[in-house]
Amino acid sequence: MLQVAATELEKEQVAKEQEKAAYIAEHCPPLQLPGSMQELQELCKKLHAKIEEVDEERYDTEMKLQKTTKELEDLGQKLFDLRGKFKRPPLKRVRMSADAMLRALLGSKHKVCMDLRANLKQVKKEDTEKEKDLRDVGDWRKNIEEKSGMEGRKKMFEGGE
Repeated sequence: MLQVAATELEKEQVAKEQEKAAYIAEHCPPLQLPGSMQELQELCKKLHAKIEEVDEERYDTEMKLQKTTKELEDLGQKLFDLRGKFKRPPLKRVRMSADAMLRALLGSKHKVCMDLRANLKQVKKEDTEKEKDLRDVGDWRKNIEEKSGMEGRKKMFEGGE
């Protein structure tokens, strides 16, 4: 198999070389250098004229390419603008439990029960002393009125508060 591929690659290379030689023979005639100075100058003028023609063609093709790329960019921008102007319909909210979602995704074959609350720890809330004090204090205005004046201060010293 590798030998067949190698021979095909060699055949392709030979074909490319022959094609290249045929193109060069067709488009580039062999150079014949004249003996006199005047003939050399005429040859140079002809070569310069050919170079100018080729440069003009290259410039024209570059300009066409730039023009078409600009048109493509403009059309892409128009397409983007047109897409943005259409309103998309609002999506409806669907309430599904985790079990229903798994059933929808996995199909009815798999029966998976996903009870998220089953694995939670149960914590009992214990009242701390600070919370009890805050509840016992009640309204702060009453405490201030009771402690204001000499009677309130006397109660504070006697009561040990």
